Amino acid sequence: MEELFTLKDLLLKGDISGALVIVEELEEMSRDDKISNVGSYAVILLLHLIKQQAENRTTRSWDLSIRNSAWQIQNKNKRRKAGGYYLKPDELRLALDEAYPRAIDAAAEEVEGGRYDAANLETLVSREDILNRALALISPENQS
Repeated sequence: MEELFTLKDLLLKGDISGALVIVEELEEMSRDDKISNVGSYAVILLLHLIKQQAENRTTRSWDLSIRNSAWQIQNKNKRRKAGGYYLKPDELRLALDEAYPRAIDAAAEEVEGGRYDAANLETLVSREDILNRALALISPENQS
């Protein structure tokens, strides 16, 4: 909020270059917030995809969580007024890669009642298949 007051003051003083610096800071803060939101939902999405693959089954609850997480990622990533997306496909892939360790750790607590630790669980699932499936679910083509 402080940045908005500073921006207003700079504009009223006619300091356009100073105002542009603040605008860039605000854009970066907004983008960081979007990335953080995407990352949080990516962990949930990946967690349930890992559980499906590890247990070779699914539940309505997991399916609902997967759909909701994918929708939330799509929603958070979409630029409303400007159009387009905050994160391009390669950046979405990077966000999924970064979320994967947290997801595998969380899944280890849940798969077969916590039977595996994260390292053992990783040997049972295909990281690449899970990441590719997640990316397909959140791609712009799948937005409804």
